[in-house]
Amino acid sequence: MVSTVGEQRVETPKLKYVQVRDHLRALLADADPGMAVPSERELVQQFGVARMTVRQAVDALVAEGLLERSPGRGTFVAEPVLPATGIQGFTEDMRRRGVDTDSITLMARVEKANAGIARALGLTAGDPVIHWRRIRRADGSAVCVEDTYLNEVMLPGFLQPAMPPSLYAVLDRRALRPTWAEDVFTAALATEDDAALLGVEPGDPVLHVSRRALHRNRPIAVSRSVYVAALHSPHIQYTER
Repeated sequence: MVSTVGEQRVETPKLKYVQVRDHLRALLADADPGMAVPSERELVQQFGVARMTVRQAVDALVAEGLLERSPGRGTFVAEPVLPATGIQGFTEDMRRRGVDTDSITLMARVEKANAGIARALGLTAGDPVIHWRRIRRADGSAVCVEDTYLNEVMLPGFLQPAMPPSLYAVLDRRALRPTWAEDVFTAALATEDDAALLGVEPGDPVLHVSRRALHRNRPIAVSRSVYVAALHSPHIQYTER
């Protein structure tokens, strides 16, 4: 905080618990739901502050919904709460159906946007985008192959050695959850490449789903997914405005 005395600017130091809170919030930006956070004793040693200071910082993050306490077990990264928009990613959709999910990342890199991707993301062809290709699985079975393109400028530091299980959970924690999206569904037949990744036969029926997702009025993600038609049916929920 900065205050002015006469013509002199005076820097007011942050309260200690605010410093600890802000540091923890930054660490949680890409943390997976359910991950344990350091104990109060460990945080006291790390920051060199009183236990009450650490407790205030953790209490603030619990109040924000970023952390949750489990009596006798510890403190953990909270599951993101679905907003009223009802816009869901694959992990959230499957979880609502009572299905366990996981992903296999095939590729995650920064590359130059082609004309189509650039237009969809509101960029110029050749601008950097994050290309994330993965196999999405439900209860251990491959359900779809998904190519996601992200506006790299809006997601600095997104690429990690271990990519997160849920894109929308990361966007939630960065306050970039899509507020509007458009989906296009197209029936098709599996190519040889699709079939090899999905464990089906070439020519088997598949469903192509293209999504353009925006945070407020700014495009943030474009995805193209190929679903095994026999294992997936779209579930679309509408809410009243």
